Amino acid sequence: MHELPFTQSLLEIALRHAQQANAQRITDLHIVIGELSSMVDDSIQFYWDIIAKDTIAQGARLHFRRVPAELQCMVCFNKYRPQQGELLCPTCGSVGAKILAGEECFLEAIDIE
Repeated sequence: MHELPFTQSLLEIALRHAQQANAQRITDLHIVIGELSSMVDDSIQFYWDIIAKDTIAQGARLHFRRVPAELQCMVCFNKYRPQQGELLCPTCGSVGAKILAGEECFLEAIDIE
């Protein structure tokens, strides 16, 4: 259910920037979502279709770019991408890791006319 407030924020940001640019229409939104984020593309699209109705963003296409997870072991400092949800370091087997990438969730770009 985190997708609804996120989608509402997307719409608010897009409308604000479109207004500042005197846009007639918002055509595309480019969204970045990390692999470790709990956001679901289909849910965001579902909410978008509902809340963007009757705005200049109605019909805008949502483009999702997924960022793979990257971790760094806090014991041996090996950087790795977890495989199939396994978070153990493949080098030393440690469970302590720092997340370097994969938690992203933001609007990267807006296309307008």
